[in-house]
Amino acid sequence: MDEDKIQQDHREQNEQATLQRAAILGIQYIDSRLFEDTIELTNGIIDIPTMHQNRIIPLVAGDDSTPWQFGVTVQTPQSYIYNLTNKYNETSHNVKFFLISGDGYKKLMDRYDPVVKVVHNDIKIAQEGDSNTIAEVSKTLNSVGSDEIFDYLINQADRLGASDIHIENQRTHMRIRMRIDGVLHPVADLDNERYRVILGALASKANISTAAKEPQSGHMQKEIIHDGVAHLLNLRIETVPTMYGQDAVLRLFNFDESMLNLDRLGIGQTERSEIDEVIKHPRGMVLMVGPTGSGKSTTLYSIINALNTTKRKIITLEDPIEYGITGISQIPIDTTDGQSFADGLRAVLRLDPDVVMVGEIRDADTAKTAIQASITGHLVLSSFHANSTSAAFSRMIDLIGVNPIFSSSIRLIIAQRLVRRLDDKTKQEYEPDEATRKWVQYALKDLPSHIEKPNLNNFKLWRPVVSELSPFGFSGRIVIMEQMVVNEDIQKFLRGDVTDVHTEVIEQAARKAGMVTLMERGVLAALRGETTLDEINQVI
Repeated sequence: MDEDKIQQDHREQNEQATLQRAAILGIQYIDSRLFEDTIELTNGIIDIPTMHQNRIIPLVAGDDSTPWQFGVTVQTPQSYIYNLTNKYNETSHNVKFFLISGDGYKKLMDRYDPVVKVVHNDIKIAQEGDSNTIAEVSKTLNSVGSDEIFDYLINQADRLGASDIHIENQRTHMRIRMRIDGVLHPVADLDNERYRVILGALASKANISTAAKEPQSGHMQKEIIHDGVAHLLNLRIETVPTMYGQDAVLRLFNFDESMLNLDRLGIGQTERSEIDEVIKHPRGMVLMVGPTGSGKSTTLYSIINALNTTKRKIITLEDPIEYGITGISQIPIDTTDGQSFADGLRAVLRLDPDVVMVGEIRDADTAKTAIQASITGHLVLSSFHANSTSAAFSRMIDLIGVNPIFSSSIRLIIAQRLVRRLDDKTKQEYEPDEATRKWVQYALKDLPSHIEKPNLNNFKLWRPVVSELSPFGFSGRIVIMEQMVVNEDIQKFLRGDVTDVHTEVIEQAARKAGMVTLMERGVLAALRGETTLDEINQVI
């Protein structure tokens, strides 16, 4: 049943109850639905505070031949009705009272005394050291009504393109920070009493407890409307008890299925062709590695979307489900409640899927189960925590052990980072100093021959320039990828043909096969003017 129908049914019940009450009280009932949106208001007969206090509404202004008519409710004091009757009788005017429902009174009162909709200024992100902006935003947020502060905060975070909202309790205040383009920015310092309001809203909407002594995870969805256009926002909620209360981090996932597209990720031509070559085969494993917030999930979902046809059965195991995708069977795995990815994977393999995505490989059991699935006719996609592709391959060997049967299972490992992209409208070209020039030459000295090497004796770099529309000189983020295609030489480490198995040796083998490292990809992006060397060094 939709919300309008529920409201209509509630109003009808309210009117029927009022009709019965009128018969008991001996007052004539009137259904205000017939006129509440069109009646001509008779302002000035009774002042607004009196109308609120006595729950009375002027309906018709009388004259010598027409009685003055008022709507009253079951909460209108009888003494007030008596005094008002006497007042009009003294002036030889008739007065008539009609019983209206509580809903009818509210609707008419909203016309006599409309609620003023407060429009708050949009949040601005302060530049470093700009305490005035933080104070201004704090004042705005502290003035937002208790019933709308939570929604307002999320709406503003979405408008700013934030990926996280951090709510942190301090001794004297509550600090709000937002992560935008991968960088945390202070937004506001709120009064401590706001803590209970925001936590209460979180508790009711994300199904978490305000009194918990343990870390909690929750999930909620919210429809956001900007300039008349609506989109669905998924939020993952994490809370942890601290000295002054529960701190919370809200991760925002701006769901738009059309955005989960490999063509829109800005992946280089070489990396894209390697991905396409691997995923077109019906079996094998693809691993996405990188720290939290590096875009692993978005890339995995985009690969899934590319594979999503009516000819394939695709199942995902996720903790939690971050994006809902049409045509795919997505299974939530609650690892905090005793479930495991390995158990879920063994179950779904009996459903004969073509493609399986495992949210994350965290233990040996899940790793071995996923590897076995990848060598028995399934394409398995998963994320994995490691700093680089060679570190991921080395760690996977630690988990599953050296095994010739597994040697051909892993086909591609992608290490990924997100770096801030320079705003093309404001960025400024400059001549690097000699130390920077030598560092770039050193960073690219082993660049594989199949990659076109820029002129390292004469190159320019770019720096961010702040503007009104671009307060930090950056606009969005770009993907930096390191891809290890697992060839025969790298398979030797998993087969046990090579006894010296560690990250550096595996990377040397991959480099010999033409792998471009994360640092090299990042420096090349800086030379193209897409980002800065400072950003590359900070992230990679």
